[in-house]
Amino acid sequence: MRSYHIIFLSSMLLNSCSESFDTNDENVTPPEAEKIPVELINHGDTRIDNYYWMKERDNPKVKSYLEQENVYLNKIMVHTEALQQELYDELTGRLKQDDESAPYKQNGYYYYTRYEESKEYPIYCRKKGDLEAEEEIMLNVNEMAEGYDYFNVARLSVSPDNKWLAYGVDTVSRRLYTIHFKNLETGELLPDELPNTSADPAWANDNKTVFYTTKNTETLLSEKIYKHKINTDVSEDELIYEEKDNTYYIGVNKSKSGRFIVIWEGATKTNDYWLIDADNPDVPLKNFTPRTEGMEYSIDHVNGRFYIITNWNATNFRLMETGEANTGRDNWKEVIAEREDVLLQDMDVFKNHLVLNERKNGLINLRIMHLGTGDEHYMDFGEEAYFAFPTSNYEMDTEELRYYYSSLTTPYSIIDYNMITKEKKLKKQQEVVGGHNPDDYVVQRVYAPSRDGVEIPLTVAYKKGFEKNGQNPMLLYGYGSYGATIDPSFRMSWLSLYDRGFAVAIAHIRGGQINGRKWYEDGKMFNKKNTFYDFIDCAEYLIDEGYTNADKLFGQGGSAGGLLIGVVSNLRPNLFKGLIAGVPFVDVITTMSDASIPLTTNEYDEWGNPDELESYEYIKSYSPYDNVKKQAYPNMLVTTGFHDSQVQYWEPAKWVAKLRVYHTGDQVILLQTEMEAGHGGASGRFRRYRRTALEYAFMIDLKDEGKDVE
Repeated sequence: MRSYHIIFLSSMLLNSCSESFDTNDENVTPPEAEKIPVELINHGDTRIDNYYWMKERDNPKVKSYLEQENVYLNKIMVHTEALQQELYDELTGRLKQDDESAPYKQNGYYYYTRYEESKEYPIYCRKKGDLEAEEEIMLNVNEMAEGYDYFNVARLSVSPDNKWLAYGVDTVSRRLYTIHFKNLETGELLPDELPNTSADPAWANDNKTVFYTTKNTETLLSEKIYKHKINTDVSEDELIYEEKDNTYYIGVNKSKSGRFIVIWEGATKTNDYWLIDADNPDVPLKNFTPRTEGMEYSIDHVNGRFYIITNWNATNFRLMETGEANTGRDNWKEVIAEREDVLLQDMDVFKNHLVLNERKNGLINLRIMHLGTGDEHYMDFGEEAYFAFPTSNYEMDTEELRYYYSSLTTPYSIIDYNMITKEKKLKKQQEVVGGHNPDDYVVQRVYAPSRDGVEIPLTVAYKKGFEKNGQNPMLLYGYGSYGATIDPSFRMSWLSLYDRGFAVAIAHIRGGQINGRKWYEDGKMFNKKNTFYDFIDCAEYLIDEGYTNADKLFGQGGSAGGLLIGVVSNLRPNLFKGLIAGVPFVDVITTMSDASIPLTTNEYDEWGNPDELESYEYIKSYSPYDNVKKQAYPNMLVTTGFHDSQVQYWEPAKWVAKLRVYHTGDQVILLQTEMEAGHGGASGRFRRYRRTALEYAFMIDLKDEGKDVE
């Protein structure tokens, strides 16, 4: 769920990107949202929400207000239009126009994705047997997307006999996908259409049975698993599983071994699995082990055995194994015990090897274990801070491990690693058109002292020649929720900031998982405020160490990271020149009190359930919308999508309206709503950079504010 002082110039000054201008110009005034007070009462406490009406998605007044905000933003930012275009051209100019992914092998075919020059969408292709074979185009999304403002294809799944393709399509950006079927031999599209799904088709081995997940169209919760036979009416689909507990997500996939259809179900701190024999899709499903509150685990299958990663009696998780016949927890045997300094995160299975994804000292390590001999080793990545994980390993009987590698200076790379000889082969590296020399940049891992004595890791990057004299612009980025770690991977767009004198820092704050499971537990529920204090302490550290100053420092976060930015704006508004909050989860208490809002009930274990007094009071004490007060806020750019399925558009819209009433300074508060987009922004590989260009122009214009115009 929930991921400046600029004033309109007169027409004579539009070519300047740095000169200050008058916010009191009567021709450029922000929209004034109508106040319609609504009493929200819980536990005897009454909150007045003047903008509750903005939840009425179909109310013309709502769209009108959002469009007025867009007009206001464009007027305020009009003097940066040339800079925005320069940035957009720069950002998209680094993209290889006719790009192609590294092919991967699966079931006798090589699959890859390619882009054509100037086209927004991918073309999904395959070749039979070897890469010299004739190309088969499975889907050309450019053709499919014609006439749509938004178009997304997800989760392509080919039947075991390589004849049928199942795929999901979303044309609204609400993450409600319709699954379609295509005959890859004839090109025929079947009339079968499975609506309102999670786009997770899983084929049984009979090449005609597909399992899929449907969603509640109001809450967007995944609720039911159905079984569909191709070339039959959807109304005849059999309900296989239904989740009655609305705090759980569910879904379906297929084991890498091809032996099982796997139904998974999971809440924040509990999950479980059900199995169906992929060779006998009409037999009843079987529970892997009874659901146990507080027990998390993941499974994979190889050589007639299941391997299990679990937190059962192991905070940082441990590795277990069991046979196919008796999968209940009483039959699990320990393979690797829990380690206090290592978080066991994930695994990939092969016929002869097990690859474990572990995190130690904040860094990912890939551990290779030979299943026959027991020999093992760790891979060497050779950089101080990086991001790596196995990817596209669909073949079981191979010694080659394909993995993704990146760092803040190394473009994303696809590498094949021989698990016996330890030889590495670079299969593809992201090309930066115009050139990129990693040696031109510096990456550091530093530690900021928190107010409670914990050291917070920061990954800092900048261009060589940067001097820590306290006079440089800097962007501090953070997230800090759900145990998600923002690893230091390459962001090509940040080159535009480095090259303009910016340093960029990622704050690895509590609520993430960079230092193990406890790091997450210390930043959720009744420890949530640690997340916000950590970010503030990181900002103060960067200023104290001379990286920047409060008049040059910018903060950014999206979704739950937008919540972070919202809280920080209330607590320490004078610490930042500007803040960027993308699709921000800022109306926490109201959203978490409304079970009809998408994803709310799944997240009680992350934030708390406001129906419980203690949770209500704690959430209310930090909820950004509820804690707006009379003070001078920093310059703020808030972005959202009208069709956002994760954080509803009205949260940032209400927040901005309230900020305008309470804000006492001259700084500008801006709201941009993409009317045809959702949580991830616009579809297409180029259009999304319009928002990035706006965000960067916002910061660059501010960091130059007050300079003489040449």
